[in-house]
Order: sequence, then C-alpha cells, then structure tokens
Amino acid sequence: MAKMFDRIDERLAEFARGQKIFFTASAAADGRVNVSPKDGASLRVLDERKVAYLDQTGSGNETAAHVRASGRLTLMFCAFEGAPMILRFYGTAKVLPRRSAEYLELLDSAFGGVEPPGARQIVVLSVDRVQTSCGYGVPLFDYVGERETLKRWAMSKGEAGLKEYRQQKNAQSIDGLPTGLVEFEDGPAEVESGTRMEV
Repeated sequence: MAKMFDRIDERLAEFARGQKIFFTASAAADGRVNVSPKDGASLRVLDERKVAYLDQTGSGNETAAHVRASGRLTLMFCAFEGAPMILRFYGTAKVLPRRSAEYLELLDSAFGGVEPPGARQIVVLSVDRVQTSCGYGVPLFDYVGERETLKRWAMSKGEAGLKEYRQQKNAQSIDGLPTGLVEFEDGPAEVESGTRMEV
C-alpha cells in the first residue's frame, strides 16, 4: 500500500542514495511528458525536504525546459535488488546552469567541487510530498557496472565541442520551450570537467 510523508527521513534518504539509477518525470502545461533515467551517483540528499542531482550533457534537455515552464518535477527510485519498494519525491525544482554562482556554490558544498566530464547543470528539487509503494511488480536485476560511453564521449568533445553541442541540442525542448541553459555558457568561472573546481 502507498504511504505518504511530508519529509525525507533517514531511512528513505538511505534508500534513495543506495540506488544505482533513478528516473525524472516532468511536463509543461502542454506538450509531451518527459521521463529520463539518471545515474544514482549524481544524487545528493541535501536535507529532509531538498535533493539535487548533477546533470550531464545529453541529446536533449527536456527537464530544464519543463522546470522553467512549470517548476514541477518528480523523482522515482525503485529497488531492483533486496526488499521491494518504490520511492517518489514530488515537488518544485529549479535548474542551476553550469558556471552560475549557485551552481558553483552547490558543486563545492555537495559534490566536493568535482564535476564529471560533460556536466551541464544541477537540478535542485524542493520536496513537498514523499510517497512509498510496495514495488512488488518491479523485477529483480543484477547490477553489472557503469557504462563509460558518455564519459568518453564528453572527454572527446572537450569544452569547446560540448559548448557547441549544447547550443545546438540543449537550447530548447522538443516542443520548442527554452531551457535557459546556453545563457550561462560564457560565464566567468573556469571549470575543468573531471577535476576539482577552483572558485
């Protein structure tokens, strides 16, 4: 049976942190609903009502466009091993573009100042509802390891190549909504992906 909570207690935070993958769901008032898988290692539980994940460059940027348009975002975690459970965080999000002051501050405080290659933004979710459900229908899977493909692709692109790619592929959603991402591409901070960032 589903249970509702008004905050993320330590048990639920530990469950979220322990998952290798989680999913985001977002939508504007009109247009397509987006669902995306995210690397579990990118997640940080900041406190009882706030989580963040460090997002990497991809072929689209639907979440940023939808958050800009509506603010709504849901994160879902499910147990693929051990005791079954599904966990959802509902709330209102904001996107911190790479090189923005808020991004740099949170990168330092929550991620040790280290960016993965291809980092493009941090998404921060203010959680107003937490839900657990049984997860009995989720199959069991064995974790094999992380793919290195995205990391190698980002490293081969380099800073200039990633910037050009984001300008071409990440500036708006598939429904034509602006993401706001490219406005910060020429910001003042120098950040070298894959290393410690010096502010």
